[in-house]
Parts: sequence; structure tokens; C-alpha cells
Amino acid sequence: MTVNLIAYTPEPEKVVAAAAKLCYSQSSADDIMAKLDHNQAAGFLEKLMDFGHYSPLEHVSFTFAVDGVSRVLTHQLVRHRIASYSQQSQRYVKFDQFEYIMPPAIENSPEAKEIFIKAMSDDQESYSKLVAILEVEYKLKNIEAGMSEKKAVAAAEKSAIEDARFVFPNACETKIVMTMNARSLINFFNHRCCNRAQWEIRALADEILKAVKGVAPSLFAGCGPKCVTGPCPEGKMTCGSILEVRKKYSEL
Repeated sequence: MTVNLIAYTPEPEKVVAAAAKLCYSQSSADDIMAKLDHNQAAGFLEKLMDFGHYSPLEHVSFTFAVDGVSRVLTHQLVRHRIASYSQQSQRYVKFDQFEYIMPPAIENSPEAKEIFIKAMSDDQESYSKLVAILEVEYKLKNIEAGMSEKKAVAAAEKSAIEDARFVFPNACETKIVMTMNARSLINFFNHRCCNRAQWEIRALADEILKAVKGVAPSLFAGCGPKCVTGPCPEGKMTCGSILEVRKKYSEL
């Protein structure tokens, strides 16, 4: 998995502080921004978060390029709806050899690993055979419909891979670009940094948290699962490791 922060709102902490201060000021946002320094913004953000005044956080956003993750992960990720996503398409991209993500538990079990690798190999073989069969059938249909041979071939490949992709597993490696505002990111961390989150998306959440802390440390101070700043909300389903979790995120 690789996670790169490829774009974000310039001076995000000052922007949030200025937006919040504007609510209680006769000055313009430009004037407030001009007078704010980093330390003032950081101090004000601490008070803002304590008050639970989160709407100004929606004025700044962060964009990430995420590679080397599974479709299992992205199916969970897009449930965070206040965000924007652009994902590598299996409809338009032909995979002569797809990459896949192997869960650590399978990786560490020789017997399970052998079964898993065979399943991936079988999926690739099935996909390639389906593409070959369907390309011929779609090409003939396209020519019968009046297409030139060149156009018929191009259209046939697109239609073939569109149908053949149905045999791909959730393990299939994918790439995605994601943009979230700061408020949505905090909600994302609350849910996905939790020990009860699935291992792969938890790893993604940790990498994203590291990235945003690098450019807006005050804005994301104290972020992580909800138990970092309060009681565990999982009730009887708690992992029972609140002290270890708090230590981990205090050092992240």
C-alpha cells in the first residue's frame, strides 16, 4: 500500500481558524487571515475543537493517491459519502495479469497461501479465456451491424473486458484518488482507526492520518478512534486495549 497526499488547501489551519473567527467578527476573512500567525491559529483551533464547532473544518480539503489496495478496501472506503473518488476502472482497463492483495493471515499459512494463489491464478486464466472468446463474438456482431473492421475490433475488446471482469475477486489490486474535507476525515479516523475496523482500511486510515498531521498537526491533534479522546463507544464489542490504542495515536 502506498498513500501520497497529492494536494490540499494551502494554509489549512489558518483557513479554518479564519472561517471560524469570521462568525464573530466585523472584519473580513482576508483581514483575519492576514493577522493570523501559525501559533494563533493553532491555539484557536484547540478551542474550536473543544467547543465541538466543526463546520469550519469543511472549508479545507485533502487529496490522496492510494495504490496497492484491494477492492475489499475500496468497497468500504466509498461508504464515506462526503468525499470524492476516482478509481481505476476494470471496465476500460484490460488486465493481462492482475495484481492482488493477500491478507496477512493467509500469507502466514503455507496451506492457505497455496489455495489462495491457485484461486488467483484460476481467476486470471478464466478472465483471459473469457476475453478471447467474447472478443471474437463481439467483433462478428459489430461487423454485422455495419462497423469497419478497425472499429469492430476496438469495440469488441471494450465489451469483452466489461463482461469478463465479473470473474475478478475482491482481492484484485486497485488504485484510487480520494478527496475529503477535514471534518469528513476526522469522522473517517473515528471509525477506521478503531481496532475493530478491517485490517486493511485501518492501515489506510493510519497512513492518511500520518500524512495530514504532517501538514496540519494542530487541526488533526488527538485524531484517531473515538476512544483516544473519550470512552470506547463499542460497548461489549470493545477490543479492551484502550490504553495501548491511546499510546499508539499519541505517538503517531
